[in-house]
Amino acid sequence: MPNVFGKLFTVSTWGESHGPAVGVVIDGCPPRLPVSCEEIQADLDRRRPGQSDITTPRKEDDRVEILSGVFEGRATGAPISLMVRSSDQRPSAYDEMREKFRPSHADFTYQEKYGIRDHRGGGRSSARETIGRVAAGALARKILALAGNVEIRAFLTQVHDIVAPEDSLVTFPSLAEVEATPVRCPHPATAERMIARIKEARAAGDSVGGIIRCRIRGVPPGLGEPVFDRLEADLAKAMLSLPATKGFEIGSGFAGVRLRGSEHNDPFIVKEGRVGTSTNHSGGVQGGISNGEEIYFNVAFKPTATITRAQKTVDVRGAETELAARGRHDPCVVPRAVPIVEAMAALVLVDHWMRNAAQNETFRTKF
Repeated sequence: MPNVFGKLFTVSTWGESHGPAVGVVIDGCPPRLPVSCEEIQADLDRRRPGQSDITTPRKEDDRVEILSGVFEGRATGAPISLMVRSSDQRPSAYDEMREKFRPSHADFTYQEKYGIRDHRGGGRSSARETIGRVAAGALARKILALAGNVEIRAFLTQVHDIVAPEDSLVTFPSLAEVEATPVRCPHPATAERMIARIKEARAAGDSVGGIIRCRIRGVPPGLGEPVFDRLEADLAKAMLSLPATKGFEIGSGFAGVRLRGSEHNDPFIVKEGRVGTSTNHSGGVQGGISNGEEIYFNVAFKPTATITRAQKTVDVRGAETELAARGRHDPCVVPRAVPIVEAMAALVLVDHWMRNAAQNETFRTKF
């Protein structure tokens, strides 16, 4: 079903933007894994609304509750159910949207597909659904850290036409460097310009988009399934399943078309006693399988579709009209999407790690 992600480590999210609660059911979590609300909460706090003056003013504590699958602080192997209650719903702010379709939002397509839709804040298509992904991703991140000391770090490289210089992004940034500003760009000078641009768009009743880069180190070679379940294909699916995403590229991405094969190929070398590559245009994945190098990719997010500036649209009867949206929305969704990108990357990697172990390690000593 479309609300389930993963094959061995699976997550099923549930809930709507202005419903009483949202959450996730996680199946396949290794038993005896230490699980605490505090660890999950740390990631949810990075995603929650109202955390700075460049995000939506909606105030939600987003406190996680563990409903099942954890006993005396450890996973039991049973499905883990996590819930976050909503406390600051204002569904009346969306009354006009019951009749009018917001441009570039999911209102029209949901109505056409299902013949019914929850118009309050977008319902299921709202980014509030991603709470479940982030909560599940916190557990996946912990599994990766314990299994192989894997580190996942996402951060902004661009807002609108403001781009962080590439030479400032060479080193793997620390979490503190990313979190130093509300826009989550590790280059302070660029971060300040990004913040100013977001505030400028909000003041004009408009919105802007941006790009998140994700870097992952510590992933062993061998993760990913050839052909349909290539590692980069599943990463792309994970990222493009997020609200407002419009582009994905891994490694050299589209820039690679400007290189010749002799320039783009990553020569193999021996480093620190293992086979590695001297360059990494492949982005850590070759033939759909991780090669042990750093995995890196970019995700493009469009400008927030719901804006307060009046726009032409049509209503449910097909009559032309105008809509100036009310409600509380991010003038740029990208800063709050950083922990969501990290969570989805962790979910993909844990699932592939389990699949690789099941096929290639379980019976290795038997034949």
